[in-house]
Amino acid sequence: MTLRSFVFSFLAGGVLIAIAACTVSEAPAQPQSQPEAEPWNWSEETVRSAVDQVRAGRDLNPDSWPDGAKVAVLLSYDVDNETVQGLRTGTVSIGPLSQGQYGSRVALPRVVRLMNEKDVPSTFFFPAWSLKLAPEQAGLIQESGKHEIAVHGWIHELNTSLDAETEERILRDAVETLEEITGKRPVGYRAPSWNHSPSTLQIVRDIGFLYESSLMADDRPYELVQNGEATGMVELPVEWILDDAPLFNPRGNSYMNPRDIMQVWIDEFDMAWEEGTMFLLTMHPHVIGHRSRIVALEGLIDHMKAKGGVWFATHESAARYVRAQAGMD
Repeated sequence: MTLRSFVFSFLAGGVLIAIAACTVSEAPAQPQSQPEAEPWNWSEETVRSAVDQVRAGRDLNPDSWPDGAKVAVLLSYDVDNETVQGLRTGTVSIGPLSQGQYGSRVALPRVVRLMNEKDVPSTFFFPAWSLKLAPEQAGLIQESGKHEIAVHGWIHELNTSLDAETEERILRDAVETLEEITGKRPVGYRAPSWNHSPSTLQIVRDIGFLYESSLMADDRPYELVQNGEATGMVELPVEWILDDAPLFNPRGNSYMNPRDIMQVWIDEFDMAWEEGTMFLLTMHPHVIGHRSRIVALEGLIDHMKAKGGVWFATHESAARYVRAQAGMD
């Protein structure tokens, strides 16, 4: 082998090792009791046990919404700030952390001001560390008495990579932290990465949450079923189409103009209005709170108000309403 060939092989090998290392570090751990590979050879029991861990049960969309509204609109904000700019992975870098601080310093006040001006109750999901780093955010949100603060994990951890004991411990710590700072125990949970480990639902049930909002089996509220049994847990489903982060990332492959995204959301809302169901939008202050994007959000809200027949609600209010209508209380 020539020296040139040796150097090329050495460097190429190093690159492959580095790529592999990054892949391993970012990939979620395999769930407990993961079936072996070659799913085409799985038994019926194996397939059913895999999908039955958490399933959608009965539709909880009520026959009517409060005050005869045609549609329920739930605007939610995942206040991730610094947690998704390095803290969750331990990859601490000053530039990205400054982008996270923009969320609490500039974006959240802008978002809350718009929600208050438009009289739109909203739900703010916090990783505990986002609130610990800037606890004044709680007072800002709570001042109007319109909004809800709910749980979004401890440090935006990848909950599917954790063992059950750790996942439960840090979620209980998160609940206690939010209660200590806000003065109210949170009743809602959204998994940091919109996914459940095999342990998540049972942990959420044991803690006593009113509702869960991480899964995607419907456009309407529904009851979660665990291993074939109804849980009494209300799911308020999310969807990537109705999330600002992937579509507003200017360095991503799916970036869209804010006004184009506004039209997508308007179309989603209009169909929900026709169906008499629910429109749930997930946003992030450090994303939606930039100037050109808050204009698009304002345009969406103006469209909803002009159409009429809208019940704007927090997740807690919606969960309590559908539970009552379904006779779950």
